[in-house]
Amino acid sequence: MTAMTSTERPFLNRRLAEFGTTIFAEMSALALSTGSINLGQGFPDTDGPEEVREAAVRALRDGRGNQYPPGPGVPELRAAVAAHQRHRYGLSYDPDTEVLVTAGATEAIAAALLALVEPGDEVVAFEPYYDSYAACIAMAGGTRVPVTLRPDEGSFRLDLDELRAAVTDRTRLLLINTPHNPTGTVLTRAELTAIAELAVERDLLVVTDEVYEHLVFDDAEHVPLAAFPGMRERTVTISSAGKTFSFTGWKVGWITSAPELVTAVRSAKQYLTYVASGPFQYAVAEALALPDSYFTAFREDMLAKRDLLAAGLEDAGFAVFKPAGTYFVTTDIRPLGERDGIAFCRALPERAGVVAIPNAVFYDHREEGAPFVRFAFCKRTDVLEEAAARLRKAFAH
Repeated sequence: MTAMTSTERPFLNRRLAEFGTTIFAEMSALALSTGSINLGQGFPDTDGPEEVREAAVRALRDGRGNQYPPGPGVPELRAAVAAHQRHRYGLSYDPDTEVLVTAGATEAIAAALLALVEPGDEVVAFEPYYDSYAACIAMAGGTRVPVTLRPDEGSFRLDLDELRAAVTDRTRLLLINTPHNPTGTVLTRAELTAIAELAVERDLLVVTDEVYEHLVFDDAEHVPLAAFPGMRERTVTISSAGKTFSFTGWKVGWITSAPELVTAVRSAKQYLTYVASGPFQYAVAEALALPDSYFTAFREDMLAKRDLLAAGLEDAGFAVFKPAGTYFVTTDIRPLGERDGIAFCRALPERAGVVAIPNAVFYDHREEGAPFVRFAFCKRTDVLEEAAARLRKAFAH
């Protein structure tokens, strides 16, 4: 029997009406139903360091974090985050007033936008964008204004003139992601300098998603936007443990910012999860204190995997944009005689036994992203080798 309601209004809030089931859920389900190799969703297929996992077990057994942790996060983790920012970037934050622990970076993004954006405010974000950005802007009642990163000599580049032109009197906030998912672009010091100058000139707030901060390759370097003149007091910096330590299920993220901004974000965050991931917070505090050699080895391992998958994709006939950061490779399917990335990805499991993500779902201007497809390389080497072999067999001529 069909349930009846007293109104014809749709159940789903109209702000979220455009957002259905995420492409990640659709493609992961397709991977399971077809037995395909899942290079779509960005999660590792191996766990992170054993000593970090054991730290979580120890916290559980010692009764640390089994009940509600403090609202801002456990003191050990807030101190570790502050120490990390100081050691890595020379940025000094007070762990008591300038650090907030969140349920992953996704909650940090949601809390920041819900706290800082009011209905009618414009939020300028790069497209393609991580899918939660659009939904969070919508939930806050804001208007997203996309600035498109476009292909240029083997990578995707930001047009600074286009960014400046996108800022209006209604612009409240810039939402910056570097290293950038899905394109793998890492903004340069010159680009970051220009963004900082624009933010100061137009008195804009900035939220930066830096979850791939430890995954930069070749000659690229990650520099937090908060390190630039005039930016510390207007920037909410977001990162997390999931991508750096390969424990994505723990959902431990954080923000660092000026006290007034942290207080504002916390005001929204406390009504989302309130708190989360108690024992894991203690473990992540220990993870952040790992020696520099861990971060170097992690990056080198991912670099080797990037090159392995990129070579396989090139051999199969894809045009490959080799990423300067993250653990995703974006490809152009037009050399294969294809133009519709969504249709291509839905057919790919049957054609090749591999799952990928169509970049078009990360664009407001769908036509801009239509021929691009993203593959994740945060998988075991043998899995990537098998995926590359399947793709070569399916498409190489």
